Amino acid sequence: MITLLAFAGAIALLVVFHELGHYWVARRFDVKVLRFSVGFGKVIYSKRFAGSGTEWVISAIPLGGYVKMVDEREEEVAPEDIPYAFNRKPVLQRMAIVAAGPLANFLLAIVLYWALFVYGVPGLKPVLGDVPPGTPAASAQMRPDETLLSINGEVIPSWQELRWQLLDLTLRQDEVTIEARSAQGETLFHRLDISAVEAKDLDGEFFDKLGLHLRQPVVLPIIGKIVEDSVAKRAGLQEGDHILRANGVAMQRWSDLVEAVRTHPDQAVQFDIRRGEMTLNVPVVPQAVAENGKMVGKIGAAPKVDQAAWQAMLIEVKYGPVEALAHSLRKTWETSAVSLKMLGKMVLGEISVKNLSGPITIADYAGQSAKIGLAAYLSFLALISISLGVLNLLPVPLLDGGHLLYYVAELLKGSPVSEQAWEIGQKIGIALLGTLMVFAIYNDISRLVSG
Repeated sequence: MITLLAFAGAIALLVVFHELGHYWVARRFDVKVLRFSVGFGKVIYSKRFAGSGTEWVISAIPLGGYVKMVDEREEEVAPEDIPYAFNRKPVLQRMAIVAAGPLANFLLAIVLYWALFVYGVPGLKPVLGDVPPGTPAASAQMRPDETLLSINGEVIPSWQELRWQLLDLTLRQDEVTIEARSAQGETLFHRLDISAVEAKDLDGEFFDKLGLHLRQPVVLPIIGKIVEDSVAKRAGLQEGDHILRANGVAMQRWSDLVEAVRTHPDQAVQFDIRRGEMTLNVPVVPQAVAENGKMVGKIGAAPKVDQAAWQAMLIEVKYGPVEALAHSLRKTWETSAVSLKMLGKMVLGEISVKNLSGPITIADYAGQSAKIGLAAYLSFLALISISLGVLNLLPVPLLDGGHLLYYVAELLKGSPVSEQAWEIGQKIGIALLGTLMVFAIYNDISRLVSG
């Protein structure tokens, strides 16, 4: 229910804001708006306010919306409405009306980010953990426990911001200079070589390729929670059990235990455990589960976590109102640029289309972020709003960007694009968007199946 409500709220807000952009500018240019619809298809609710020529409706398919204006190209227009027809307005006004929808999405993202930066955004301190030998980070002489301060002079307040900045720089294959502070308080500078990271690496955890890992508190192999009716429960494991060895191999951390379980699907693993003053041997057969195309083992147990140690890793990124506005503008611009670059690399085949997400994944993320808290949900809304703005500005017929392309052509040739060109463009647009949606929904279903 939380997921459904969070998804419905996200779609409603983003669609309403987008269409309000079109509506507001259209009314500024004296274009008559016949209908403002949230959703497509059959109308399930309709309201017309006194003195207004606009019908406000909610339609059955809640995956978008539209603003229907008086337009002679779509239907016969009453003589008294012709001066208020969209197609009779100067081309620059029509361009402004069309562009207003995506721009409203960017404005919404700016407002959301501004509110988040004023309120305070929780994050993780940008402190390095293990630096594997042979990686670019090791070659740059980066060391564990260094706190990363800036990249190319840009302050890095959190680990999340570090990831975002490095993703952008990797897409541009730009030089990376990192300022850091050692555990002893010494200021250090590193030149990180990102040339080894290829576009295909962005499909996965590209930080692994760079050798950058977040420092995390050591999680001991002590069971903190057991799922009901799980393998661990049936094997007789209990909360508080300290796993000493698995098949004779010493377990130093919880990650060691996870690896031992994952690599033995449907195979017996002998656990040596300490329970109070007793040392026991417990055989466990991990359940085989499909994950990313291969079978892995799982037992249904979670570790005992030192909450104080994890709390010490957290940081709150917060700014004053004026500074927050500057950061929200920068964040919106950078997110838009990265989204566009990623789309471009998908078109060129450099990045897998598996990165596309459809309504199922968006609904899942909406629910997850809502469960985490308001700040996470607002951040999710800002990101999706930017994605919607970028997508709608693509020069694809049916989208706002496609209409802008037609109007640019009209400016250059001095007359509107022919009806035949419009019809051909509409068919191309339907084919492209249909293909895109098929890929996105296929990816959604694949993620559900793989867990």
